[in-house]
Amino acid sequence: MSYVHLHNHTEYSLLDGANRIPEMVARAVEYKMPALAITDHGNLFGVLEFYKACKSAGIKPIIGMEAYIAPGSRKERKGGGKSGSKAAFHLLLLAKNAVGYRNLMKLSSIAYLEGFYYKPRIDWEVLQQYSEGLIVTSACMSGELFHLLNTDQKKAAIELVERYREVFGDDYYLEIQNHNIPEEVGYEKVYKLAKEMGVPVIATNDVHYLEREHHDSHDILMCISSNKNFNDPKRLRYNTSELYLKSPDEMFQVFRDRPEVLERTLEIAEKVNLELELGKPQLPKFPLPPEFRSMSLEEYLEKLAREGAIRRYGELKPEIEERLNYELSVIRKTGFSGYFLIVQDFINYARSKGIPVGPGRGSAAGSLVAYCLGITNIDPLRYDLLFERFLNPERVTMPDIDIDFCFERRDEVIDYVRRKYGEKSVAQIITFGTMASRGVIKDVSRVLGIDYSESDRISKLIPVHQGKPMRVEEAFATIPELKELVNNGDRKYQELLRHARVLEGLARHASVHAAGIIIAPGDITDYVPLHLSEDQNKQKVITTQFTMGGCEEIGLLKMDFLGLRTLTVVHKCVEMLRQRGVDIEIEKIPLDDPETYEIFCEGNTVGIFQFESRGMQEYLRKLKPNRIEDLIAMNALYRPGPMENIDTYIDRKHGRQRIEYLHPKLEPILKETYGIIVYQEQVMRIAADLAGFSLGKADILRRAMGKKKKEVMAKMQVEFIEGCVKNGIDKKTAQQIYDLIFKFASYGFNKSHSAAYAVLAYQTAYLKRHYPAEFMAATLTSEINDPKRIVILIEECKRMGLEVLPPDINRSGAYFEVPEPGKILFGLTAIKNVGKSAIRNILKVRKEVGRFTNIFQMVQHLDLRTVNRKVLESLIQAGALDSLEGSRAQKFAAIDLALNFAQKYQERAQNKSQISLFDLMNSGGEGDADTEMIQYPPLPEVAEWSLQERLNREKELLGFYISGHPLDRYAEEIRLFSNLDWENPHTYRVNAVVRTAAMVSQVKTHLDRKGRFMAFVTFEDKFGTFEGVVFSSVYEKFGEHLRQGELVFVIGRVDDQGDQTFKMLCDEVFPLSECRNRLANSIRLTVDTSRISFEQIDSLYQVIRSHPGTVPLMFDVRTGSNGTGLLLKSRRFKVLLTDEFVQQVKSILGEEAVRIGG
Repeated sequence: MSYVHLHNHTEYSLLDGANRIPEMVARAVEYKMPALAITDHGNLFGVLEFYKACKSAGIKPIIGMEAYIAPGSRKERKGGGKSGSKAAFHLLLLAKNAVGYRNLMKLSSIAYLEGFYYKPRIDWEVLQQYSEGLIVTSACMSGELFHLLNTDQKKAAIELVERYREVFGDDYYLEIQNHNIPEEVGYEKVYKLAKEMGVPVIATNDVHYLEREHHDSHDILMCISSNKNFNDPKRLRYNTSELYLKSPDEMFQVFRDRPEVLERTLEIAEKVNLELELGKPQLPKFPLPPEFRSMSLEEYLEKLAREGAIRRYGELKPEIEERLNYELSVIRKTGFSGYFLIVQDFINYARSKGIPVGPGRGSAAGSLVAYCLGITNIDPLRYDLLFERFLNPERVTMPDIDIDFCFERRDEVIDYVRRKYGEKSVAQIITFGTMASRGVIKDVSRVLGIDYSESDRISKLIPVHQGKPMRVEEAFATIPELKELVNNGDRKYQELLRHARVLEGLARHASVHAAGIIIAPGDITDYVPLHLSEDQNKQKVITTQFTMGGCEEIGLLKMDFLGLRTLTVVHKCVEMLRQRGVDIEIEKIPLDDPETYEIFCEGNTVGIFQFESRGMQEYLRKLKPNRIEDLIAMNALYRPGPMENIDTYIDRKHGRQRIEYLHPKLEPILKETYGIIVYQEQVMRIAADLAGFSLGKADILRRAMGKKKKEVMAKMQVEFIEGCVKNGIDKKTAQQIYDLIFKFASYGFNKSHSAAYAVLAYQTAYLKRHYPAEFMAATLTSEINDPKRIVILIEECKRMGLEVLPPDINRSGAYFEVPEPGKILFGLTAIKNVGKSAIRNILKVRKEVGRFTNIFQMVQHLDLRTVNRKVLESLIQAGALDSLEGSRAQKFAAIDLALNFAQKYQERAQNKSQISLFDLMNSGGEGDADTEMIQYPPLPEVAEWSLQERLNREKELLGFYISGHPLDRYAEEIRLFSNLDWENPHTYRVNAVVRTAAMVSQVKTHLDRKGRFMAFVTFEDKFGTFEGVVFSSVYEKFGEHLRQGELVFVIGRVDDQGDQTFKMLCDEVFPLSECRNRLANSIRLTVDTSRISFEQIDSLYQVIRSHPGTVPLMFDVRTGSNGTGLLLKSRRFKVLLTDEFVQQVKSILGEEAVRIGG
């Protein structure tokens, strides 16, 4: 007995299907099924992965989808028609051939772009239009036929069947199912109608998961989708455990009375004959300018490349000519001339519009043609970059040029490409978020009713390695706390593990790829279906339904248009300089400026592209780079794997370690990196220069080593050693060299990419060194929406000696500016609730009327529709109106008065009425609305806000404090007792004991397994934030101090360290005000006997006596003119170190006479 499953949902039926394609295909092979279908809900997301998996497994792939068909028009946003009020019904569509496959792509695209209403819907009109090559079945209980028969609309059901048979003929089938669901009794009516009308019937299983045992995990998945609790009686559920991939025997058992409905699935499989053409480039045609249309693409490319070469080099030396000719010949042979022309065209468009373009990215920087065309700005000959690393003539694949554009103007380039090649030919690329281990723990916990703080704690116990969290199975098997959760017999944690294990890794949602763009040679839906995805700004964007890899597999031209913030920073900085008469061409600055290298040597790289992390700063201080090659190497080495070679690189640079080569021929290749293999290009050079490989063949070896392709490596190892021997290298040494490059090839970095980014990093350092205020202002502007980042940058400004001025309504523009040397002025955009239109209006009015003097004079001229109460509140609380009359509290209290005043003024001005002398004018003034003569209302008499309230309001509106910090008044305590130094990661390494002052930012409490309260706390200070875990034993002692906004002193052990943060297991948390008395080991009072009077001694005695406490009291008694003294410890007195005590003692003995010991 054989059978073919035709109704199958994979994980790409997002948050509904739970089948992983490889496992589903493997199970079909295990059941000896000749074919298998994929029919996800309304989409074709997974069809390429499915097609390849089936082909690889030797079974026939059947491509389809379970479509949603509207009862009326797809454009109606409601249910309708005689079928009832449903908005859409299900319909199964299968592609018989290439025409049917193309029509499926059309239909799915239309469903998303034209028919989306809760679901992607087609209608009868487009189904008819794109019906060729399709097999159609009536689908499940959600199909229209089942609905009609189940609601006693048999006549309408007959008409529906006749309509489908008229269009699809013998390729239309009625579908029945049996999952032991009571409502399925309605299928008897479907079967009976089929017999009456002579329509063939098939039986399917509505497959949503692989194993019967997965049914409740699938139920959990449905709850995640609908955001419901597992025990919610009203939630959607299937009420069956039969939606799994059954064996043919199981299916024949279910339909034993009607075996023909199963055998007919083989008939459908026989009808399907679909072969997808993969790997063939589908390039759009580049339109040549009218004056060059007599040329071929190859001739035009050569013309542009040669012109560019002369611009770059002047007279072409033989080696340049030879390299250029070689690259052009390879591009010509591989058929990619049009590709290069397309790329240079939109890059040159960007440059012509003043849109900053990066110097290069990825392996494209290794191409001389790309450099001559202006695609890149890195000379590949200067840095010995290899063309074959980019385009290998011996392994032809689509070239991949990724381009960095200004973060703010990237979309302008995409719009240009759309206009150039047509809206229907260009789309962005989809990407899928998956249920990774930490995320799936939280999702399943929510459904099972596990407290959020508990699920958050559990998820954070899962380690992250190189950016990837450990899998659930491994984490619960190896992490002691997680093992204990499961082994302690608590069923809810066992269930959590069981379901998380099944669901982990499934696709969860679709979104927009950060950079990918597809350009098709015609209508893109001839090649790939389209989807309506949501980007990070919640905007709807048309994307492909295939991921980047899928789009490349079908041969479409893929470009990465990346928005790089650093380019925006450099551009803004250069523009600011130009405005004050300083013109610099950033691409022509010297790369050997000693002052610029000082930035790197000192590790002062906050704001420096790619070199900003604290770990990198530590290495830079040790390395002391003094050439661009050092920066290129560090950019390549500072990543997992090669990082272990950094210390060796540093020691060899400074002569502390001897440089040795296995063979003298390695020296010219590895001398630049002190004998260490750092770059992939070095691996290729070794294979070429020592073993005689062509650079193309050397690239194939590099790839094989990187991906550990054993068969390829085994063959090429023999060729490598033989080639070395031919070049005079003994066999033993040749083997050692091969072993050496094998070790490094797996994590050697692309030098082309590293060089391009190192140059960009150098440019930012050059600007920071020579134009610090402008550079930091531009950097602050680029991060204006990230308060945490702003705090870091402001602290860096202070370190650099730059004064950051608070926002000022009379001076600030929209963004950060440099009003005078050494000063940076806040931009108004940094203030929450103050939108662009309000800022435009404020700046326009300020330009017209001049300086604002009070809130009434300011508001009277503004557009009250944009500068409303919310805007004024925000400006005042952020301190932006501090230059106007009155305190913040007074101006805040005057908002309504000011708005009423302005409204009356504007109404009268509009009516051209004379302004009332009584209300608005001085007694001797004219009847004109001259602002100098207007009598403004007085500000309300209210008390000014306390410093803490002012700071809190600043934090609320800016995201950080600007006129101070709550911790400032404890500066002395922090100096004495804190050992945390954010600049030194060693002070917060794992297992280090940290003692520091902080403010409680967030507290999440929950009950531990023994029913006692514990807490997860976010602490912050002036320089960073860290997480604290307060277990129940500590919480019982110190929990009362864990309130948001509380200033505390924290002592604990570091449990986990990140690059700019850490997690602490807290041992003590107490008020910062108690810090002195808890931690001070003494207070020393300096007494000069030659200057102190008896009255002062008596006053000092009274102060000491009235402040009894626990801190030992020491006297440093100075006698004589030479200042020698005697240190005495009081046996009688210990004191309480209050502010009052310290101030009173200082008033008697002097400011410098009091010293607290830590």
